[in-house]
Amino acid sequence: MGDERQKDGKTEALRRGGVLNRHAERVSDAQFAEGQFFDARDLVQVKYEMLRKVRAEGASVTEAAGAFGMSRFSFYQAQAAFEQTGLPGLTPKKPGPRGRHKLTPEVLAFVREELAKDPSPEMRELLDRVQERFGLRVHQRTIERALSDAKKKPRTATERNARALRD
Repeated sequence: MGDERQKDGKTEALRRGGVLNRHAERVSDAQFAEGQFFDARDLVQVKYEMLRKVRAEGASVTEAAGAFGMSRFSFYQAQAAFEQTGLPGLTPKKPGPRGRHKLTPEVLAFVREELAKDPSPEMRELLDRVQERFGLRVHQRTIERALSDAKKKPRTATERNARALRD
């Protein structure tokens, strides 16, 4: 009973960490079947061992990918990520776009022009103008953050060091 609770706790921790292997049952490598150290639910561990199997033991990519419940494509993705950033590269990235992909410099320039004409338009009206001009639906907070970030003066390394010495 205690062992089951521990496994459920670990599963939940892996889920919260974004590294739960949703297809742990596909892992057939002998190491994962033998003992308690290797855990097929830990996606980072599974990917690392898959890469190690090819590099250190000379297994073929097809053989290793199959034994760890992955595709060859997944192997090559993991290999590239590991080579580029090490172990953290094996952690899955959050899905979806990164950054303000809709708020291009052109759209931001348009917003600034509109604000120069009328410094206090209703946000709904400003969003409607952006949609009319560019065909984009942009969230209010996206524009607010971009304008706020633009007001912040980026500091040089010298300015940061001087401030650190003062503090």
